[in-house]
Amino acid sequence: MIKKSRKVRDYKALTKSLPTLRYLDPEKVFIHLQNGRCKTYDLTVKEGDKVKLGEIIGVRHGGFFEQPIHATVSGVIGPVSKKFHRTGRKVDCIEIRNDFKDTYHSSVVDRLDNVIEKLSQDEMVAIVKDRGLVGLGGSGFPTYIKLGTKEKINTVVINAVECEPYLSSDYRLILEHPDRVIAGLKYIMQALSCKKGVIAIKSKNGPLYQVLTQVLNHRFPELDVEVMKLGNHYPQGWEIEVFKYALGIEIPHGELPMKYGVIGFNVSTSAGVFDAIKHNLPVIKRYFTLTGDAIKFPQNYRVRVGTSVQQLIALSDGYKEEYDEVLVIMGGPMMGVSTVSDDVIVSKTTTSVIVLQNTEYKEEPCVRCGSCVYSCPTDLEPVQIMNAVKRNDKEAMKGLEAFKCIECGLCAYVCTSKIHVTDYVRQAKRLIG
Repeated sequence: MIKKSRKVRDYKALTKSLPTLRYLDPEKVFIHLQNGRCKTYDLTVKEGDKVKLGEIIGVRHGGFFEQPIHATVSGVIGPVSKKFHRTGRKVDCIEIRNDFKDTYHSSVVDRLDNVIEKLSQDEMVAIVKDRGLVGLGGSGFPTYIKLGTKEKINTVVINAVECEPYLSSDYRLILEHPDRVIAGLKYIMQALSCKKGVIAIKSKNGPLYQVLTQVLNHRFPELDVEVMKLGNHYPQGWEIEVFKYALGIEIPHGELPMKYGVIGFNVSTSAGVFDAIKHNLPVIKRYFTLTGDAIKFPQNYRVRVGTSVQQLIALSDGYKEEYDEVLVIMGGPMMGVSTVSDDVIVSKTTTSVIVLQNTEYKEEPCVRCGSCVYSCPTDLEPVQIMNAVKRNDKEAMKGLEAFKCIECGLCAYVCTSKIHVTDYVRQAKRLIG
C-alpha cells in the first residue's frame, strides 16, 4: 500500500555525540569571491599584500545588495584560482597564506553591554551589514535585510530543527555554545523591538532542551524565550513548517513571514549576530559536519571559513579505501548539491560535506504509484511536472505550480523507480523563472 512518507533514515549518530574538533590554523585559506547570489566582485588587495584578520579585502555585488569580503586569517594575499562552491559550481577564490599570528584588524573591537543596550535597529543593521553576515543555514540571504524590516514583529524564531539526516553541526553548536546562540537572539529581539522568542528543536533532542532551558533560566532570566519541541518528521526544518507547528501560523506560498508578525533565523546566524554586535567580528569560523560512508572517521569540526575539505578528510584519517570515484554532497543529502570532486572549500554558508561511496542506481520507468504526490509537503504532482519538462511545456509547468517546490528531495527519496524527480522539478523552476 502506498502512503504518505515524511520519515527519512537518520545518520546523525555518526557525529552528533562526538565533541567538535577544532581545526583553526590551516596553512592557507581560500575565500570565495562569488557565490549563488553574487556573480561579480571587486578586490581592494593584490597578490603579495599583507592583511589582518577581519579586514575587508573586497566586495561582492548582488542584484540589489553588496557583501563585503573579509580575511579570515592574517597573512599574505596569494593568487586567485577556481574552487568549488556549495552551489556545485567552480567560482573565483582568493588565497591567503596564514602567518599564524591572528593579528586582528583595528575594526574588530568589543562593545560594552551598556553600549549595546542603547543601539537602535538602524545601528544594529549597519553593523551586521558591514560584517557581511548572511543566512548561515545555507540560504545566504543578507541578514541585515531581514533585521531591517519595518513590519511589526511579534515573535522571533530560531530554527534549530536541523532536519537533514546527516547534519549535526547546529546540534553541537548549541550544546557547546548555547550562550552565544541565546545572546544573538537577544540582540535580534532588541533590534526588532520584539518581546517574544522561540527556539525550535526536534522533540527527540532532549539534551538541547535541557541545556537551552538551563542557560535561559540562569543567564537570561529577563528574556521571554520558549524552547519548543517540534515533530521529528522531514522536512520539519522548512521555515513554513516551523512557523506552523511552533506558532500555529500558516504562511501562504509567496508571502513574507514578516507580514504575519514572525521572523526566523538559523542557529548559526544567531551566533553570528552575537559575534557581529558584541565583538564586531565577521564570520571567520563556523561549525561544519564532515561525514559519510566513504571516510574513516566522520566528525564535526570548528574551522576557518576558507578551509579546504581535502585537509579535513585527511584529519578524519582519509578514505576507507581507494575509490575510483566518490560522491561529494555539499549541504544535506536531501537538498544539497553533488559533485565527484573533493576539492571543496568551506564557505560561510557551507554547513557540511557528505562523502559517499558512489553507488549507481538503475532508473526504472514510472509505475504511477503516487508516492511522490502523497509525500510532497507542498502538495505538488512531481511526475506531472517531470513529464512537462520532458515536453518542454512551460505553460504546464506553471499550471502545475512547480515554483512552489522547496526542493526537499522527498519525491526522489520515496520514488520506487529510483527516478531523480527532484532534479526535473528544479529544471522546471529554472525554465519558468
